[in-house]
Amino acid sequence: MAVFTPVEEADAEPFISRYGLGALRSLTPIAEGVENTNYRIDTDRGRFVLTLFEGRTDAASLPFCLGLTAHAASKGLPCARPLSADDGEAVGVLKGRPAAILEWLPGAWKREPSLAHQHAAGALLARLHLAAADFPLERPNPVGPAARRALFERCLTRADAADRLLLGQMAPWVTEVGADPTAGLPRGPIHADYFPDNLLFEGDAPSGLIDFYFGCTDALAYDLAIALSAWGFDAGGLPLPGALTAFRTGYESVRPLSPAEAFALPALGAVAAVRFTLTRLHDRLFHDPTRLVTPKDPAPFLRRLDWWTEQAALAA
Repeated sequence: MAVFTPVEEADAEPFISRYGLGALRSLTPIAEGVENTNYRIDTDRGRFVLTLFEGRTDAASLPFCLGLTAHAASKGLPCARPLSADDGEAVGVLKGRPAAILEWLPGAWKREPSLAHQHAAGALLARLHLAAADFPLERPNPVGPAARRALFERCLTRADAADRLLLGQMAPWVTEVGADPTAGLPRGPIHADYFPDNLLFEGDAPSGLIDFYFGCTDALAYDLAIALSAWGFDAGGLPLPGALTAFRTGYESVRPLSPAEAFALPALGAVAAVRFTLTRLHDRLFHDPTRLVTPKDPAPFLRRLDWWTEQAALAA
């Protein structure tokens, strides 16, 4: 979460009034994140999240993204329900941006998750995949093979020598046969951004799965590979074997992988490493200085590619 578009209480009050939430008491910026603008809303009827959608989250994708979190919540998962305004719509316009209000979920994300947290996070991801199986909407992956190739080519236009070395490491997974190892695997709605800062805990129990805005229709095992890449490595990009095992064991305790999924997992992990390295490199090379967010270093995420490539070679 982050703040790119400043919103004052005078701006927010007319928008919030359409949701029947009572009188606004406070509007507090939420600083974390890199994609959308988020504020905590406190009213005399409770606490909520106001999100203004920026950048990669286009308005056309919101029925899928908000619908998926609502669907998961209806199945008993700890996900935020979007609220409807007086016209029955969940999405309005605030400060020229598509905007929505969602339930506030309790808890905090774990900066150093224990193995118990890893296991619980894996199990919840599998529960999401099962719960979303009957979700009726579809959305192509916004950072799928074609988008990754486009990001790769755009990064080349500004890359210095060091950046070109990074891009060279990624090239086989972007431009060649390794670019899409999802063919033939079970598909469905996925979160596609299942990082530790998108899962809140109270104690050892998950209490809030948030930020479905990269959600899409893709291979379920690719979602697992993204999550393993997010949860199973240290800040420098080195693997944490215990974390990787705990997360995957948690996932498979709910939804065992098919043999084809298990075989493809290292290649899917390599693609996940490339996907997040590319977006981070792109955001650094094309950083808008008016956005008060520091782009993330792409190099640590690329180090995951080395480990996943080794695992793919062992599986071959």
